[in-house]
Amino acid sequence: MSARPEFFLTAQDYLAWERQQETRHEYLDGHVFAMTGASRRHNLLCGNLFAAIHRQLRGRPCEIYANDMRVKVSETGMYTYPDLVAACGEPRFEDQAIDTLLNPVLIVEVLSDSTERYDRGAKFTHYRSLPSLREYLLVSQTECRVEQYARQPGNQWLLTEHQDLDACIDLESLGCRLILSEVYERVLPIGPAATAPDPDHE
Repeated sequence: MSARPEFFLTAQDYLAWERQQETRHEYLDGHVFAMTGASRRHNLLCGNLFAAIHRQLRGRPCEIYANDMRVKVSETGMYTYPDLVAACGEPRFEDQAIDTLLNPVLIVEVLSDSTERYDRGAKFTHYRSLPSLREYLLVSQTECRVEQYARQPGNQWLLTEHQDLDACIDLESLGCRLILSEVYERVLPIGPAATAPDPDHE
């Protein structure tokens, strides 16, 4: 997301306008924010994560969306586009356009220099107000590190850091497992088939 708002709209006008745009924009407190493009590393990580989760959800009552599924945080009025978002059971949407999810159970954000502070701070504060949300993952582009926040009783959040390529992450919200070597395939040098890391990142 851009640090500077583009212009001011009501939430209703934002949705009507956004649905006509070719690029994505987030929305908060009347302000519209353009989203920046993603790097090679960012795209690889999103693709690896999506593939790993998607294949485990086949035949099960959960869905995973990448990049373009808008999420509304009804409690704060924020509209945003997580890198990955998943819903289980009956997904709920804001209206008949079926493009704005209301009840995610898992949200994943791939960190970058321009968004890391926001993803860790204000954005996570918004996300925590979602009653449906059970897990939040922050994924580093530049090192093997995934931070897993899991909702606990009393609306507390437990942080577990995963930094070993051999490590597995159990996603209780989906009943899935992520293997870090698969998450970071072609992003970090892993074995002879890996390519050198991209010097640029989002």
